[in-house]
Formats: sequence, structure tokens, C-alpha cells
Amino acid sequence: MNFRLNLLLTFLLGWTLLAVGQDKHKKPNFVIILADDLGYADVGFNGSKQIHTPNIDALANSGIQFTQGYVSAPVCGPSRAGLITGRNQVNFGFDNNPIVDLPQFDENYIGVPVEEVTIADRLADLGYVNGLIGKWHLGEADHFHPTKRGFHEFWGYRGGGHNYFANRPNGTPYPYRIESNYKQPQPISYITDDKGDECLDFIKRHKDEPFFLFASFNAPHAPMQATEEDMALYSEIKDKKRRTYAAMIHRLDINVGRIIQELKDQGLYENTVVVFLSDNGGPCNHNASINAPLNGQKGILLEGGIRVPFVISYPKHLKKGQYDLPITSLDLTPTFVALAGGKTTKEDQLDGVDIYPYLTKVKKGNPHETMMWRFTISAGIRKGNWKLIRLPDRLPMLYNLDKDPSEQNDVADQHREMVIEMLKQLGDWDVSCPQILYMEGDRWRREQVDLYDTEYQLKQPKALSKKL
Repeated sequence: MNFRLNLLLTFLLGWTLLAVGQDKHKKPNFVIILADDLGYADVGFNGSKQIHTPNIDALANSGIQFTQGYVSAPVCGPSRAGLITGRNQVNFGFDNNPIVDLPQFDENYIGVPVEEVTIADRLADLGYVNGLIGKWHLGEADHFHPTKRGFHEFWGYRGGGHNYFANRPNGTPYPYRIESNYKQPQPISYITDDKGDECLDFIKRHKDEPFFLFASFNAPHAPMQATEEDMALYSEIKDKKRRTYAAMIHRLDINVGRIIQELKDQGLYENTVVVFLSDNGGPCNHNASINAPLNGQKGILLEGGIRVPFVISYPKHLKKGQYDLPITSLDLTPTFVALAGGKTTKEDQLDGVDIYPYLTKVKKGNPHETMMWRFTISAGIRKGNWKLIRLPDRLPMLYNLDKDPSEQNDVADQHREMVIEMLKQLGDWDVSCPQILYMEGDRWRREQVDLYDTEYQLKQPKALSKKL
């Protein structure tokens, strides 16, 4: 009897250790939820009292909130090119938005070069099934198609935007059709909800294998279109554009909550790395977003154009909290690859770093002592807490972000040697970059210079008097 009991206990102990061991070594899933043109100030975890984002806030409060989370460009296309490769997109000539509006540029070269390896390519090699739901914007020619860049499934559109409703009479139609390689796309209801539906379906179908889901929303990017029901929630906001913007974020927040709930329902949440961020700062003049307390907006290199709401959640291994040193969207590729059991080397020429050891405090120090940006007419460099911006029509501007996060006091005159040193480093990188693949129309250059002289709202709006 004792022999049988001991044998049974040994078996159960062995089975338990095996199960624990298998769970311990199970690869994490990855989900990137990317908002489009979301203002830094327009989520609750960054202080918004006017726009309510309970689901995004819940994700932020259960994960790590980055107070200095950056993207690699202040507009959609280049920013996404950096995120998808882990390389500063300027280092492969992707300096502009992929807009085919000048006859001298060939659309077959307007996209992320096919020689570049994407995060999806790398994860596919490690046994992941990869899905992209929504906006691509990294090349419209067939050889740039997501299914040729590491994604096994694609439901979405190749271009940079889309109407939210189907055939809305008062809206200008976007030329991009919804396409899918695994189903006949359904008619659009409200595209933020439709994308949410597809994300949930992807999770259900691939729950038993490691997956990477890129939930690429276009909310709250123009055109400004929201449901009447969501508009009514923000009836207290008098400005119609701002009211519509708030309603669009409300619908985005609902679908973030649906994705997280599905991960929980499938028993996947604890072992899933979920990242939420925006592709660039809010374009205050286009969608009534606010980037307070940051100065600037989409299209320029002031903080409001490149510092974004940024969260990473990995409940199984990362304690919730706040991280105050600079990180960038370029870090996602090396971090994901490392967590998936792969390796990146110097030969990969990645500009991002694996930030996981920093988040777990295995490594100390600053992951990025120096960061650099270039976008059409402007270039910038951050060294420690110092940031310099170079423009074509004025002397360089220098800010101390530690003392002046709103970039109100240009102190270049007081630190001439530092300006010279930073200009030299920025210029050396600039002239070492490859030839630009293509350029946008010249009207954008004038607009971008003028945006540096615009006055921006640096305080949060007052709270609504009613609760949603």
C-alpha cells in the first residue's frame, strides 16, 4: 500500500514539475496595440480628466507606464517603419511619409525596402504565427504587402487611412479597399469595431500556438467620424471636432478592453506581452488633440510630436510601475526577439535595444544615452537630458528636458560648446545616412516650419461635470 502511495505521489510530483517546467518555458504571445495620432494628454494615465479611457488606463495600471516613451518619427509612415524593423528608418532612406504625389518618384520604391527584416520576419523564424489587423502604410506595391513581410494573416488596407463608416455621403472616400488573405472581408460597420472583431477572432483561432498580433488602429486619425451614441457621451464639449475626437477615443478604448478581455478569457493574458502606444504625437490642428504638458505636435520634433502614450504589460514577469528613462518604439523588435528565445547581433544593425533587463532591474543605467531623429526639414538629437533641434530657417534650439519638459526656454546661447558638440554628432549621422528613397510634396515643408512657431495648449482641459 505504501509502495503504491509513494509511486502515485512520485508520479504526481513529476507531472507537476513537468507542467510547471513546460509553463515556465512557454513562449510569450505578443500584442502591439497602435493608436494613430493620439495626443499625449488624451488618456487617463497621462492625466486626462476630460477624455475617459478606463480600459487603456487599466492596462497601464497593471503594466509599466513610460513617462519618456518615444517614436522614431513625428508622422505615421516613418514611425511605423522604425517600429516594424527596430531600425531608425532614416538609416534605410524612409525619411518621408509614403505618399505617391510627385511624378519623379517610382511607387515601386516607396515603402520599407524588401531587404529590411521586419519584427514579423524574425518572430516567424522563431515559430510564431503573425497577424496584422488594420493600417499598413509601409508600401502599396505588391512586393511590400504585409504577407510578404512576415505576416501570415492580413485584414486591412495598404494605405495610410480609411473612412470609419461605409459609403458615408458626407465623407471623402479613401482609395484603399479592405483586403484579407484568409476571408472575404465583411462590409464595414464602424471600422474601429471591425478591427476589434478581427483581433478577437485572431486570438481565438491561434490561442494554442505562440502568436504576434499587430492591432493597427487608425483611430483617432482623421477623417473625424464617430457614432452618434459616442458623440452624445461628450455633448458637454462645445467644439465639435474635439467632441468627435473624444468619441473616437472612447470607441478605441472599448476595443482595447475587448482585446484584453479575450486574452483573459482564453487564459493567455498572464503570458502575453501587450504594448500600447501611439504612432506619433497628436496633430492638434487636424483632430483637436492635446499633447500637454508637451510643446509641439505631429510633424515636428518638439516633444509633442515624438513623445507618446506608451505602456508595456507582461503580468507573468513584469511588476506594475513607472519607468522614467527614455525608451523608444525601436526597442520592441530586439525585446520581443529576446523574449521569444531568439537573438539579434551587431550585424542586424538595430537601433533599438532589449529593454527587458532594464525593466526587471537586471541592468542599470540609461538604455539610450543618445537618441536622434530626422524628418524632412528638421533633425534633432537628445543626449542625456539635453535636446537640440536643427531647422533650416533659424539657429539651433537647445532645451534642458529635465528642467523644461515643455520646451519653453531655448538655452542655446548659454551653452555654445554643447550646441557645437551636438550639432557635430547629429551632422555626422545625417551625412552618413543613405540616400532618401522619395520625398513628399513641397507644401508639407512650409507647414512643418510654421508648426514650430505655433502656440500649443500646455495644460489639461477641465474635467467634465458629468460622469460617463
